[in-house]
Amino acid sequence: MNRDTVNVFFLWLVLTALGEFVILGTDLFSYPIVGAEEGHVVDDAFFFLTALAVPVAAFVLSMLGYAFIRFRVSGPDEDGPPVKMHRSWAIFWLLWTTGLTLFVIVHPGITGILEIRHLGSGEPDLVVETEGSRWYWTINYPDGVTVKTFEEDAEMVLPVDSHVKFEVTSTDVLHAFWVPAFRMKVDAVPGLVTTISATTIGLGNYRDDPQYRLQCAELCGLLHNGMDVPVRVVSVAEFDAWLAEKAVTAA
Repeated sequence: MNRDTVNVFFLWLVLTALGEFVILGTDLFSYPIVGAEEGHVVDDAFFFLTALAVPVAAFVLSMLGYAFIRFRVSGPDEDGPPVKMHRSWAIFWLLWTTGLTLFVIVHPGITGILEIRHLGSGEPDLVVETEGSRWYWTINYPDGVTVKTFEEDAEMVLPVDSHVKFEVTSTDVLHAFWVPAFRMKVDAVPGLVTTISATTIGLGNYRDDPQYRLQCAELCGLLHNGMDVPVRVVSVAEFDAWLAEKAVTAA
């Protein structure tokens, strides 16, 4: 092993240690708040992939930085020393990057999807039909309760500690159903009903945390940025009372 390889190796170790210290030594997910069980799965996957990306990024930066300093030339018209392909390094790079890619496809890729599907399996406590239009949402609850988000004081209200299934569609163009606090996102497609589930944990509302909002996450036209509505997660008793009041008003 030549001196340049040793230098790059130790530089890689230092950068990797510093990067992992930043990732593991700081609370990256203290904000935004997690409002659904599925959100923990998403955050765990993101944290794992970030920690896994540190040594890869450190290796690339070490190689580029060292080569830039070590093999620089003194003038713009001077050629650097000839470089030949290192066959063993090329094979090593191909093998370990391929192995790493296959690994993250399995975990947290497939394992994360299976865990989220497991959380969303079974009979839901509540089914909410959500329809996207330019540029508002129509939210249909049981008992004939409908909320249109362009109405005054409109909001999406959900019960806490409940498995909520959202049936999502669109009347015109592609939209996307996204509640940042839940981390879950699904396209709203014209003529098609897509589904997504969230198991709510803890009370929350838009006034205390702007992550509690239903936001269109698909560029859908001129007023796309205003296609949002506050989300409020309340106790089951408060939700039942709110739904009953809305049902009487609708009737």
